[in-house]
Amino acid sequence: MLYPIENKVREVKNLCGIWNFKVDVENVGIQEKWFEKPLTDTVPMAVPASYNDLFTDEKIKEHVGYVWYETDFIIPDSWEEKRIVLRFGSATHHAYVYVDGKQVVYHKGGFLPFEADITELMEKSNLENHRLTVALSNVLDWTCIPCGEVISKEGDGYPEGFHFQETYFDFYNYSGIHRPVKLYTTSKKYIEDIVIKTEVEGLQSNYSGEEMLTVEDYKALDCKELPTAESAVVKIKIQSTDTLKALMVLDEEGAVVAMETRFKVSGQDYYAEIKLDNPTLWNPGAAYLYQLRVEGEQDVYSETFGIRTIETNEKQFLINGRPFYFKGFGRHEDSDIHGKGMDEALNIRDFNLLKWIGANSFRTSHYPYSEEHMMLADREGFVVIDEVPAVGMCFWDGQSVFGGNRVNDETLKHHLDALREMYERDKNHPSVVMWSVANEAATHEEGAVPYFEKVIETMRELDDSRPITMVHTTGADGDKVSQWLDVICVNRYYAWYTDHSHIEVIGLQLEKEMRRWNEKYQKPVILSEYGADTIAGYHKLPAVAFTEEFQCDYLDEFHKVFDQLDFMIGEHVWAYCDFQTKQGLNRVDGNKKGVFTRNRQPKMAAFRLKERWK
Repeated sequence: MLYPIENKVREVKNLCGIWNFKVDVENVGIQEKWFEKPLTDTVPMAVPASYNDLFTDEKIKEHVGYVWYETDFIIPDSWEEKRIVLRFGSATHHAYVYVDGKQVVYHKGGFLPFEADITELMEKSNLENHRLTVALSNVLDWTCIPCGEVISKEGDGYPEGFHFQETYFDFYNYSGIHRPVKLYTTSKKYIEDIVIKTEVEGLQSNYSGEEMLTVEDYKALDCKELPTAESAVVKIKIQSTDTLKALMVLDEEGAVVAMETRFKVSGQDYYAEIKLDNPTLWNPGAAYLYQLRVEGEQDVYSETFGIRTIETNEKQFLINGRPFYFKGFGRHEDSDIHGKGMDEALNIRDFNLLKWIGANSFRTSHYPYSEEHMMLADREGFVVIDEVPAVGMCFWDGQSVFGGNRVNDETLKHHLDALREMYERDKNHPSVVMWSVANEAATHEEGAVPYFEKVIETMRELDDSRPITMVHTTGADGDKVSQWLDVICVNRYYAWYTDHSHIEVIGLQLEKEMRRWNEKYQKPVILSEYGADTIAGYHKLPAVAFTEEFQCDYLDEFHKVFDQLDFMIGEHVWAYCDFQTKQGLNRVDGNKKGVFTRNRQPKMAAFRLKERWK
């Protein structure tokens, strides 16, 4: 799916702003066909934003079910004879979209884009103002990812109609239209999709491949000259109903460095290869972006891409032939007021803090982040592990997830659909170096084996150019699926959720388990989560749990082990900043494991990590 851009042929109208909003208290709006006429009794609502924290009424914040959005738009006369598309960056989690009372699209899944071609509807309409209505449900069950279920309780001790949304993940189920809504045009015959893959020849990485690397060795490698290549082949596949005339590759200065006018054509698929001599590679921390300009007889589109290689072996992850060590965080799209609503200013602040602290990577835990976020990662040279929203597939009370009436065929179908949507959106981002197909699933269960065999097989069919991982909470001895992965990612909270506050156990327990993972699968390992809840400004000597001093000491114990294991290829602290969760006995207004506060101010641990990483 191509991102909406403006050029001499295409136009984009941004529909973000203040919409009308209404909570469907009884969840009857679809049955009563509220979409057939303008909504009544509405209040103003910002788009994009989560609606939960914008009200003072707890019933709205914790509403389970449908809410309704409405706005108007006008189609300019200049769009006559154009193809017109309505596009949502994301809407959480089930969206029915209506234009002038007619349903134009339904989408399941809260973290990926969807769109509807409304050309025919607009051509047949004689209206000047068009009404856009969205019925949006935040209900999670076992047919979707993330997984959840609505719990209802009746009888003595509970009020009539008592129910709530149960989730099996540790972040708040923010709801709303979270990313931009846009109208865009193309010509009637148009460029539909572009796939770009690169192959590098004559790679020079300043790495012999012989030494066993420590963290200090990785730092020394970062100081050497950047990897270079003698040439690169850019392999291009374009799906288009328009007849293509030319492909041009432009460098960062906008100069045309290569052109191709010959194609192999199969139906609506066009294939071409373009060779670049002495290309500038996309390197971590030193991004270089080319533009592929596709020109047809009617349509034009430019896609950004980078040239880089990825390889793995039993102990290393190599980018452009040089071993790469992941330094960074698990994160969330989460902030005060906005919730999960996309905020360009917040994105800029986050990337500046990541650069300040010396991070070079992050995981999109536990869902794909906004396209605008991914574009910044491309531009700023950050390495990304892109994760599908498969979280909540594990119970902590021993109950089965992949058996009985929980994870089922519908869950798998939605999981595979989300993989395809994530790939289609993010396939050309050079920052994306690995796909994560799940977080903390019950991979010790027998039922998980056929499920994840299919999931990983599907991801491999979609993209054979990037490694695949999933993030584990199951131990190495119990895990049954990692034989199909390229990299092992593990979440561990020794001395926090087990042996609480006894940091003296971290070294022994962590080293033993990490060695077991590498011995069993002969693959490199990333500790993808580790951390301790910390109250900003809380200090004590000697250190105790929840103090800033304890967080620093806690992280130090993990780092001592990492520095001794040559198959460890990364450390992603949980978490980048504090974030909101559902209410619970172990959560006082959210998860406080952030190295930064929720409003992006550093705790002591941020300075400790800055010293280690830079």
